[in-house]
Amino acid sequence: MPKGQVGLTAEGAGLAGDRVVAAGSTARVLVAATARALRGDDCADLGHPTPLSRFTGAPEPVRRAAAARAAGRVALTPGQVAEVDTERVARWIVDQYPRRRYPGVLLGSAHGAAAHLAVALGVPWLPATFELTAHWTQGAVDRPRAALDHGAALAARLLAGNADVHVRQVHCPASRGALAGAAVSLAVRWRRLPSAYARFLADRLEPDAAVLLLRDGRTWPVLDEGRGHSFQVGSPASGLDPVDFHPDAHALRQVLRSAGGDGAHWEPPEVSTPAGYAEHGVESDFDHSAREWTGRHGHPLHQVFFPQPDAFSAATADLYRRWLRRCGKTGDRLVVECGRLLDPWQVVRAGMVPYWCENATRRRVEGVEWWLAGSEPFSSVDVLPEPPGVRSPALAGLPQWLAVAAFGRRRRSLDRGSARGYPVTSVPTRRATEVLRNQPYDLPVPPPLRVGDALDVLRDVGAHQGLLVC
Repeated sequence: MPKGQVGLTAEGAGLAGDRVVAAGSTARVLVAATARALRGDDCADLGHPTPLSRFTGAPEPVRRAAAARAAGRVALTPGQVAEVDTERVARWIVDQYPRRRYPGVLLGSAHGAAAHLAVALGVPWLPATFELTAHWTQGAVDRPRAALDHGAALAARLLAGNADVHVRQVHCPASRGALAGAAVSLAVRWRRLPSAYARFLADRLEPDAAVLLLRDGRTWPVLDEGRGHSFQVGSPASGLDPVDFHPDAHALRQVLRSAGGDGAHWEPPEVSTPAGYAEHGVESDFDHSAREWTGRHGHPLHQVFFPQPDAFSAATADLYRRWLRRCGKTGDRLVVECGRLLDPWQVVRAGMVPYWCENATRRRVEGVEWWLAGSEPFSSVDVLPEPPGVRSPALAGLPQWLAVAAFGRRRRSLDRGSARGYPVTSVPTRRATEVLRNQPYDLPVPPPLRVGDALDVLRDVGAHQGLLVC
């Protein structure tokens, strides 16, 4: 295995946080983007072309083999999984933020609009979950039972040294493609506020500063035997439904064929328990721990609960529009970001309204289309579609993305760099920065929103979207 990069952990901390947290995972990118924006920096240094970028026109078997090799180079070995210290990961996360006092903080589920809301408020965002990947040398994309057995053994190693987390394993060939057979994906969810988070809040929050807990309310069938490790086949982020992962489902056969698998081998474990929160959900114990800490230290706690990611994206975009107009700006220029393609600082610098799509699935793109159809028109719409690197029947085609851009009255732009090789290529986060740097400046940057004002707007504009703010 190659040596990990130098992390931001304390001296002698062992396996660095940047080696543990999966490169390119949503939470990792959002922390990095938010921390940079709070320093007044953009995301020009985030991401780099992956080996798959060289195989855009290659046959699928060649691409799958390249993807498997790339996954193996960054995944943790079983021995490294046993060395993971989740407190060290929490320290690495908080150490990325500027050392100053803040008027509030966002905690919880990973969502791109959380980064934009945090920057508008001038506060950090701290995830309740981080993702890691681990080697599965004899893996197969079409054998979820074998994935469960291997993942359970890895989770036991991690849990032996980390009693305050729950490990959710996700086996989803629809969203990970061939990578699902090369490495297992483990979402590590804190069951209590990490000590590093608690110290950060105690040291960095202003008196009476509010804590906002963001919660993803999506559910999914989950196998959980109560040992600290749970397992789900598929994911709501795939753009498919649980029934689409049934052995007889046509969509599953398409997904497995594209990922190099065989539907005849697909035998998922039976799930008899009710559906639980999906991988981006927040553990109930984490909620209780946050409530206990805020109550003890005199900080108000507010929850922002969304049934689908579109609800929070739309509400945050509406909030930005009101904020910008209150500060004398037009609020008429929209950027539609996707996945890792975002840059909160460049958005604020340009005085744009951001709408974040979780990924390139049809459902998420339909979400922004419905919101645009019911919104006051924008003079310009710039669209940054992140290619997922896989093929799936749930993905939006480029014509659907072009339809989003067509909502612009004067300017309608679909980024060609992102569209080139879509959907099987890979585009780094800094591509968003390159595109947004070409937008005209709209300075000065608006003064930060007050938390109370932001909550009032979210309640007002989010109610019809199903957003619950309490």
